Amino acid sequence: MELNEKKFALAAAKVMGIWYVLCAAFVALAPEVGLRLFGWMVHLVNLESVVNAGVTATGFFVGLVELVALAYATAWAFAWFYNRSLRR
Repeated sequence: MELNEKKFALAAAKVMGIWYVLCAAFVALAPEVGLRLFGWMVHLVNLESVVNAGVTATGFFVGLVELVALAYATAWAFAWFYNRSLRR
């Protein structure tokens, strides 16, 4: 069964957009905890000295657009490679 690249990519982009909104809300409500969790996720020991945790309107929207675009491109490429592997 082949995947429709555009539909698969759009679904993945929507899911990542929802995750991004939830993450931004969490960081806005509890920036210290969000910073600590992110530091653990990217294997940094002391992220506090490097980053000022906070959410701005501009940062939120630019990050949302960036993440959705990257998720779309990644999912489209995944579906394309998957479909190509089925044909061999």
